[in-house]
Amino acid sequence: MDALLSGLIVLVLILLFLGSGTWVFVSLLLVSTCGLILVLDFPPQRIGVILGKILFRSASSWELAAIPLFIWMGEMIFRTNISERLFRGITPFVARVPGGLIHTNVAGSTLFAAVSGSSAATTATIGKITTVELKRRGYDQSLSIGSLAGAGSLGLLIPPSIVMIIYGVLAEVSISRLFAAGVLPGLLVALLYSSYIGLRCAGRPDLAPREDGDGRGLLAAALDLLPIVSLIVVVLGAIYSGLATPSEAAAVGVAGTLLLSFLLRQLTWRLFVDSLMGAVRTSAMVCSILVAAAFLSTAMGYMHVPQDVAAAIAAMELGPYELIAILAVFYIILGLFLDGISITVMSLPITLAPVVAMGFDPIWFGVFLVLMVELGQMTPPVGFNLFVLQGLTGEPINRVAVAALPFFLLMGLGVTMITVWPEIALWLPNALFG
Repeated sequence: MDALLSGLIVLVLILLFLGSGTWVFVSLLLVSTCGLILVLDFPPQRIGVILGKILFRSASSWELAAIPLFIWMGEMIFRTNISERLFRGITPFVARVPGGLIHTNVAGSTLFAAVSGSSAATTATIGKITTVELKRRGYDQSLSIGSLAGAGSLGLLIPPSIVMIIYGVLAEVSISRLFAAGVLPGLLVALLYSSYIGLRCAGRPDLAPREDGDGRGLLAAALDLLPIVSLIVVVLGAIYSGLATPSEAAAVGVAGTLLLSFLLRQLTWRLFVDSLMGAVRTSAMVCSILVAAAFLSTAMGYMHVPQDVAAAIAAMELGPYELIAILAVFYIILGLFLDGISITVMSLPITLAPVVAMGFDPIWFGVFLVLMVELGQMTPPVGFNLFVLQGLTGEPINRVAVAALPFFLLMGLGVTMITVWPEIALWLPNALFG
């Protein structure tokens, strides 16, 4: 069957099943099965053998063990007062800066992202503290919500990142190098956000009331930051020093979080069980999507869709930046309808080959892809961060989306900068791992 027709059949099936409200992993399994039957006339027995091999390979993947462990870390931190300590610790450092406590959204999300790995968890955890407090103190609601929508998405970029682990497994690249590559772009985006907040509030002081601080010294604030900073040092230090793989570091992080919760007298049997069950539910969802996506990738490989798409793009004689611009638009459109994990697992079999053939580093493309997924977290109608903030603030989804627009554009600027200067993403992994 013609490659274009094969690809069109797969696209129609994806839209059909997802549009019907079918679960994502079920949709992917059905698309793969129907594609193999309609396009290649595979018998059900052969399809079952293929799926069985993929299930065994996925179940025995050591790299995927990091996903439930990092999710469990985030679940435990979400249920303790470590996030409240984080807010108290940051406050004295930003109180007198133009923009005041709005900067806690950016700084808090950046720090929490380094132990969470989830955008929704970062937004919800920081948001449940700052949205109420900033509103009570008279800060501009739109700027507060928008900064949190943008900064909360950093949970996908700043390591440890669940999406980066998924990309590393699917693209067969080093997850440790991916984690290192996400650090400087993440800090760059955070700096762009804080700079915008500071400049806007300097021009319009009414957006942020003047803060005189809460009388607490910087030493006391630093002690409040100590728990989360210690977790960051332990987890990322183990990975970047080469002492542990990401999966081993995730296990150390879980043990460290349990120890911190005990020392802070937060650890209870209810917290332990609730966090574990939350991690199991989320991990089951993520891993089932991964298995289904691996099946879809294999099915598309049998149908030669990725190879033919790569050949078609090569025949168009696009320049490197033209290809990236087309992919950026493609990912923004996907972000209107799909969550980040689904975008990654569904698109990678098609997009990775042309990008690598064009000479781009797959580690750099991993960072680019995560940034584009983060943009999708801020685009309606399926922007997860927007829904989280709507639930926290009670504001209509359209107002939340409008508030997030400047930070969407700033992240777009960050994408442009790492595309023009790829060393922003590649310098640290090259320095650490050669």
